[in-house]
This record gives sequence, structure tokens and C-alpha cells, in this order.
Amino acid sequence: MEKIPYLGRTLTRWRVGPSTFLALPEMGARLMNWNLTLGDGSVRDVVCWPELDSLENIHKVRGGNPILFPFNARSFDQGEIFFWRDAAGVRRPMPLHGVARQGQFKVVREDDHGFSARFEPGAEARECYPYDYEFTVAYRFEPFGLACEFTLKNLGTEPLPWSAGHHFYFTVPWSEGAKREDYLIRIPATQRLRQDPAGRLVPGPALGQEESLGNQALIDTFHLGLRSNEVVFGEKGRPGDVTVRNGTERTPAPDATFVTWTLANDSPFYCVEPWMGPPNAPETRRGLHFVPPGRTQNYIVSVSVK
Repeated sequence: MEKIPYLGRTLTRWRVGPSTFLALPEMGARLMNWNLTLGDGSVRDVVCWPELDSLENIHKVRGGNPILFPFNARSFDQGEIFFWRDAAGVRRPMPLHGVARQGQFKVVREDDHGFSARFEPGAEARECYPYDYEFTVAYRFEPFGLACEFTLKNLGTEPLPWSAGHHFYFTVPWSEGAKREDYLIRIPATQRLRQDPAGRLVPGPALGQEESLGNQALIDTFHLGLRSNEVVFGEKGRPGDVTVRNGTERTPAPDATFVTWTLANDSPFYCVEPWMGPPNAPETRRGLHFVPPGRTQNYIVSVSVK
């Protein structure tokens, strides 16, 4: 573990076996980059990070792994985006992907295998999510993978609603000369959904259990009804597949969700995102979880390369 100056801040670098991890825990608990040194000495980016001139709007950077809390993606209230309604019927604002990815965290543990950081809600977060709680993000780094655990502790007197997730920007393609069409993804889903302009969940495309990452129908699709918590993707006929696990149960809850997304055909990344549930959970109630007063809930995802 070492500290490195970066654009006026100090990031932390971990080397665990052939893997190197870079993170700025204080800024959104953000994992920035994960790369692997291969047997021939070459380096493969697993989680990508772009070249930047400034960290002023780090939450908008398309790279690393933004933390999505308390709710994923777009929230709506009665058809109006960026709002949600709490249990008491009060309408509140809610930015895209929640309030944590642009927030400040305090490092509470840092060692040779990872870190734990506690969210410090600012004025925006308190307006959007006005509860008494403690939200912690903990990473553990391994030679060929990582695990990330969210812990939400309810310090108040009313149930805490949440439906959180991750936004991993995986490097694709990772082999020189390869195209996105050369990569396959296996998603053991029995239901596909999308979100309409009013925030409603509507039927998604018909997809097979295995698809090419070049299939445009995958983009912005929510995969639910998972027969297994594992999604695997990689280059056809070559080693180095990435496995993403949503939760620790072999068969997740029915509303546990994987999202597949990318920005453009030539983007150097493809996002495979494990979420607790689909977007707009407070309104649709799908994938919405509650932490009772005085209790704690955890959500764990892991990623490995083999």
C-alpha cells in the first residue's frame, strides 16, 4: 500500500499478487482502476479509468466504480424525474444514482488488503435522504479479484428505505485488435425490463442466456429473476473471463438486478452493474429494502478474473 499524488489529491495504491488497485476513498469511496500484470509482463486493465485534467466533477467520470446509494439510477415521483416520495408522503429530491458517488467519505480502516470508508452526508444528502444512519463502503482486494460490502446501520426511529448498487466500468475490449462483438456475456435471468420516460418498469428485449456484447439490445436493460448470482463475460475462446457476483446467496432474491450498459459503440468500457433492485424502487417497490430502527443490513458483491 502506498500513497501517490494525483491532480492535487492523494490516492492510494494497493498491490496484491499480480493485481494493482487505485482508489480515492475520501471522494465517493471511489475505486478508480484495477489492473492485472500478466505472465508475459503485459498489463491488462480490468476496471478502467480515463485520463483527466481535474477531479472537480469526479462523480461524472466514466470510469472506476461509482457507488450508487441510497437508490440506483433514475428516481421518479408521479412521472417527474429526480424526485421520490417517502413513507410519510413527503416528496424529496433524488439525483441520478443517489448522493454517495458525489459525497465525501472518511476512511475508518486502511490496510494492505483494502479499506473501509464511512459516508459523511452533506447538505444535499441530508435534504434528499433525511435519516439518521451510518453508511459504510468496505473493499477487500485479492490477487485475482475484489469484494465490496455496503453496510447500512439505522440509528433513527423509522425504517430506512434503500436499493443500492455498483456501476463498474470494465475495460472492453481488453485484447489488442479485438472488438466488442468478440466478447460473450452469460446472464442467468428469466426477466428483462427497461424504464419508460415516466419511470415505470416495462418489458425489455427478448434475450438468450448468452449474448454477444455487440448486441445493442443489451444496452440499458435490467436483468432480473436470476437463477444464479453470477454473470460471466469474456473473449470467445480465450482465458480471462470476468465473473461478477450479486450478493452471497447462490440464487438471489427475485428483484436482484444486473444492468448492462455502455455509452457508445467505440467506448473503451462496458458496464456490468450488480444492483439490489431495478431503478425507481421507492415508487415501484421492486427491490426496495428497509432497515428497521436499531438494525443493520449488508450488501456484498464480488468480482474475479480467471
